[in-house]
Amino acid sequence: MTRSSGRWGRGHAVRFLRSPTSGQQSTYVELFFDLVMVFAINRLVATAALGLAGPGADTAAERWAVFGQTLLLFTPLLWSWTTTAYMTARFDPRSSGAQWAILVTAFAVLVMGTSVPHAFDGGGALPFALAYALSQVGRASFLTYALGSHPLARAYLRVTVWFAAGGLLWVIGAFHPGRTQVLFWILAATVSLGSARLGWPLPRLGRQRISAWAVSPHHLADRYTQLVLIALGETILAVGITYASGPGRTNGYASLGLVVAFVTAVLMWRIYFQRAGQVFGEAVAGARDPAALGRFTATAHALMIFGILMTAIGHEIIQGHPVGRVLPGWLAMILGGPACYLVGRAALEWAVFSRFSVRRSIGIAALLASGVPLLAAPPVVAGITAAGILAVIAYADTRRAAGRPIEQPKPAQTLLPPA
Repeated sequence: MTRSSGRWGRGHAVRFLRSPTSGQQSTYVELFFDLVMVFAINRLVATAALGLAGPGADTAAERWAVFGQTLLLFTPLLWSWTTTAYMTARFDPRSSGAQWAILVTAFAVLVMGTSVPHAFDGGGALPFALAYALSQVGRASFLTYALGSHPLARAYLRVTVWFAAGGLLWVIGAFHPGRTQVLFWILAATVSLGSARLGWPLPRLGRQRISAWAVSPHHLADRYTQLVLIALGETILAVGITYASGPGRTNGYASLGLVVAFVTAVLMWRIYFQRAGQVFGEAVAGARDPAALGRFTATAHALMIFGILMTAIGHEIIQGHPVGRVLPGWLAMILGGPACYLVGRAALEWAVFSRFSVRRSIGIAALLASGVPLLAAPPVVAGITAAGILAVIAYADTRRAAGRPIEQPKPAQTLLPPA
């Protein structure tokens, strides 16, 4: 644990706030936290793939319910990561207090990940809800106390109250399995995200967004870039584990599916970093309203991360069912995942360069349009098709950049791209 020059106590947190000269690179403790996130995402992918293509996936309604449950569980996991990244954008992660807060949250994410497989049909709901609620409320309460009379204390007090309200809904839902649990958890997720969007409003205290993007845009950009990379790495991890534990080399179709999964991950990586993913931190820092543009890029990354997660689920299904009849729910993962990823990447393109991405829009349309004819093809063909469309986009990006000066960011002045 890193030593700091002062104790964490009431009014002492100001010593641990980031200074303008603080390093913007992620620290080792943040990378450790990301490793725990890899585990949680892996459990979510494996559970969703089993629900969509396992022995219990008998009806279309059940398979679409699995998709909804996956999105519902993904929300608090991503929100735990996001609020941790926002905390380290404000507080120096090299300080002991910030490191303890990160490690406690990492343990909560670990518990949430282990609870994912039984969050809706067993004893996992309460551990998942308690780990999430206690970590969020506990961390916000700690920061409120430690900040003392600092102006940020009022902001974190509002955050604490809203985290407590949302956490209570998560816990209540855990005691009522079935549709009631789903309804409570949807309401809890809405409260968590909606209150942040509105600036954590409270009577007499008003509302105020904690605009971490305006304070540490490069640090947050670095963290979101790393999140994309760990999500892509999880895709390889999930498919590799399934391949190694299944028929493996004795099944040529499974081997083909492994190659397609790897190529797809590489293409997503290439599309992300060409070139908006490299410079979006500079775009946010140079924007007229860094906080607003930062929040917009965060939403774009959330779409990309969920698209990568869907793609990983799709390739898990391909490993188990490379040939034979494909189901609409499976195509929603295999084709919808890359399409969702491209939607987020197109939004990032607009934020960084004020440019509507025609190539990505055509790619989204091609993925969606190919769904109907691919209903008559085996799953592995759908995976190859999606990879082919991504390859065309990556090639077009490379051709456009060839022989031109390195493009500099041109931050969007409005967050509404043209229709």
